[in-house]
Amino acid sequence: MTSGGDAPGMNAAIRAVTRAGINNGLEVFGIMRGYEGMIEGDIVPLNTEAVSGIIQKGGTILLTARSARFREYEGRREAYEQLKRANIDAVVVIGGDGSFTGANIMSCEFDIPFIGIPGTIDNDLFGTDYTIGYDTALNTVVEAVDKIRDTATSHNRIFFVEVMGREAGFVAINSGIACGAEIVMIPKEKDQVKKARRFLAERARKNKSSIILVAEKLEEGSAMEIAEMLKPEFPQFDMRVSILGHIQRGGSPSAKDRVIASRMGVAAIEALLDHQKCIMIGLANDQIVQVPLNKTVKMYKAVDPNLIDLVDDIATLKVED
Repeated sequence: MTSGGDAPGMNAAIRAVTRAGINNGLEVFGIMRGYEGMIEGDIVPLNTEAVSGIIQKGGTILLTARSARFREYEGRREAYEQLKRANIDAVVVIGGDGSFTGANIMSCEFDIPFIGIPGTIDNDLFGTDYTIGYDTALNTVVEAVDKIRDTATSHNRIFFVEVMGREAGFVAINSGIACGAEIVMIPKEKDQVKKARRFLAERARKNKSSIILVAEKLEEGSAMEIAEMLKPEFPQFDMRVSILGHIQRGGSPSAKDRVIASRMGVAAIEALLDHQKCIMIGLANDQIVQVPLNKTVKMYKAVDPNLIDLVDDIATLKVED
C-alpha cells in the first residue's frame, strides 16, 4: 500500500515488492487508497503483469489517501478484520511519518507485521539518508528556480521562492545549494527574516537580482508574508513571490529514485521472509539498513549544519551574524 502524500518512485517500489514477493513464492495484493482502502477492504491481487510498465511513472497506481477513521481504534480494528478476510499476513507500507505512525500503532494492537518503505519528497525520516521521491523533487525545484532566475536577472528582481518540505528543510537547503540561491530560509533556524533584511540592505548597494529560497511552514511566515513584510523597507527592489507547490510531487522519477525504490522494495520482502516485524527499510552510507518503526517516528532528523554554513560560504554576498 501507499499512504500519505504521493512521491515519484512509489510505483518503482510497488513493482519491486510485487516481483520480489512472487519470485519468493508469496501472494501479493495491493491495498487501494492507503489506510482508507484498508478499512473498506479495497484490496486487489497483484501479479507480474500488473506492475509492468510502471517504473517510469510518477504518482502511485495504488492511489493514496489520508484516513481520519484510521486514527481511531475502531477504524484500525475494521482494517485488521479486512486484512484477515483477505488472508493477508503482513503489510508493506510505502509512505512517510504519518503512515509509519499508523503502522506502528496497528502492529502493536493486532500483532501483524508491518514493513515500512520511506516514500516522501521531504526526506525527513530518521534512520535513512534518502527517501523515495526526494531526488526527483530536488531536480524539479532546481529546474524551476533556474527558469525563475532567468526572469529575475532580466528584470533585476528579488524572487522569494517557496518550496515544500513540511517542518524539515532538506528540499530547501539542498536545492538552494544546487541552484545557487543567495539566501535559504529553513525551519528550526533563528532570526532568518533578520538575516534576509541584512542581505537585502547590502544588496541594495549593488542593485542586483537575487533568489531567496523559503521552506514552507517557516516559523517566521510564508514566502508571501515575508516578502510583504520586507517590501516597504526596500522600495528600490522589485520583489516577487513564486510558490512551487505540488509540481514538486509529480513527474517521472529520477534514475536515483528508481534504483533506491527497487532496492528498498526487494529488501522489504527479504525482511518479511526473515520474520522481521515493525521496521523501516532505510539507506545509510549506500547500504540497506533496518530501523525500528517506533524509532523512526519518534526521532527527529535534522539538517546538517555544515550545509547551512555552505550556503553562506558560497553566496555572492556573505551575510555576517
